[in-house]
Amino acid sequence: MPDEPNPAAADPDAAPRTLTPAERIAPSRHDPLVAAATRPVGGPLGEHAAVGRHWFWSPQRVGLGLALLALVVCWFGKASCIQQYTDSSGAGQLDWRSGRPFVAMCYSDVVPLYNAEKLDDPHTFPYVSSWQEDSQTSPDGTRYMEYPVVTGLFQWVNAKLAAGWLSVADSGWLPGALPVAVYFNITAFWLALAWLVTVWATGRTMKRRPWDAVLVAISPLVLVHAFTNFDAIAAACTATGILAWSRRRPRIAGVLFGIGVAAKLYPLLMVGVLFLLCLRAGKLRAWRRTALFTVLTWLVVNLPFIFIATRGWWEFFRLNTLRPMDPDSLYNAISYVTGWAGFDGMLHKGQNPAVLNTVVAVLFLVCVAGIGYVALTAPRRPRLGQLAFLAVAAFLLTNKVWSPQYSLWLVPLAVLAIPRWRLLLGWMTLDALVWVPRMFYYLGIDHKGLPEGWFLGAVVLRDLAVAGLCVLVVREIYRPRTDLIRLSGDDDPAGGVLAGARDQLRMRGFRRHDRSVS
Repeated sequence: MPDEPNPAAADPDAAPRTLTPAERIAPSRHDPLVAAATRPVGGPLGEHAAVGRHWFWSPQRVGLGLALLALVVCWFGKASCIQQYTDSSGAGQLDWRSGRPFVAMCYSDVVPLYNAEKLDDPHTFPYVSSWQEDSQTSPDGTRYMEYPVVTGLFQWVNAKLAAGWLSVADSGWLPGALPVAVYFNITAFWLALAWLVTVWATGRTMKRRPWDAVLVAISPLVLVHAFTNFDAIAAACTATGILAWSRRRPRIAGVLFGIGVAAKLYPLLMVGVLFLLCLRAGKLRAWRRTALFTVLTWLVVNLPFIFIATRGWWEFFRLNTLRPMDPDSLYNAISYVTGWAGFDGMLHKGQNPAVLNTVVAVLFLVCVAGIGYVALTAPRRPRLGQLAFLAVAAFLLTNKVWSPQYSLWLVPLAVLAIPRWRLLLGWMTLDALVWVPRMFYYLGIDHKGLPEGWFLGAVVLRDLAVAGLCVLVVREIYRPRTDLIRLSGDDDPAGGVLAGARDQLRMRGFRRHDRSVS
């Protein structure tokens, strides 16, 4: 097999060489960090190595194997929060004494939600059943399941599986434990499977760069947040939807995006990104199919609950409207530094936080307009991964809520957008480390925790890192000769009908970029 080009050393003004279909980009040959990491297992891939000849260890299987190891590490990290102790009456209790979730940094929403969402009650059903709770966000104290339909049903099914497990355990056929511990382990199993699907789909989408899926597999964010909440479901739907689009299956892509939107709203951004790219390439027919099937799938999942349990179904949207700024948001950092609580003041008066919601909406729309400008004025049509990363990053940076596990959304998109190993591992490590000051901030200063300023400082560094990645992605969009994907000879591995398509619409920007056109 001929030697592969070295993108890192390529002349940015030289025309990229088109690789043959058998050629793959091996990061161990081009990235110093990866080359150093491979030394314990034999060093970088040799010039005359027979790539793709091993009977079992393909890049895909290596990535999945590493993902399994990472998920096991994550489970052990969360396991401290499902330990139990025996109280004075001899009953088993969940051991969250002395701030264990924060000291051990094992906190997971899955554990408290088992009781908070009444999943421990065998007579409840999501969106239909309600309960009373003292809450400023509910005028009469009535609460319902607060997650989108797919995520809510996912929790309920796992609760039923846990009840079935415990029933069999009572007869001696299975090991027993606290119901919440069994529920957590069952949930973790499905979330792990969802992340394995994400790794698989990303690797299949990358084509010439299958090893880049290892970044999704061993991401430090996976080590910390794979089981913090249920976001791996939406990530898997998004990754497989992009894979289906790359294989020119717009209807299947729409179905997968629709399921993802029914689990978490952010996959809807993929439909908007595809609209911009298809508008420029004159491929709106394929986009209409994807958009139609996205909407139809979402309706099929949601309509039964809209008609049967309208108020319960609306709970997710209602609570998101009333929700104050999250501790992890830039708005909270601004409020802390300036002392201005105007963003959040209206909530404490029993009204909707209209000021904050308006600011969030305006800033996001400005970012959307900017992304649209980039998509339509770049000298060469941006790749799907590039624009998708920009859209989701803009959504997170401008949103009033950035729960720590939301960063998982960016991981596969970042690998598709800018597969630079050192850069991405640096950002993901920094993002994952925000978990440490977050946990010790919640522990409280009275219990030897950290003051809020330390935590918010880490949040700002995280946001600056994501913003820096966005700047670099935009730079590569306007200078496609610096794009590692296009240096390898590909137009857009995830592009599907867009790959290699001629532009039908291109706006003239404020500057000319003729020297950057490939």
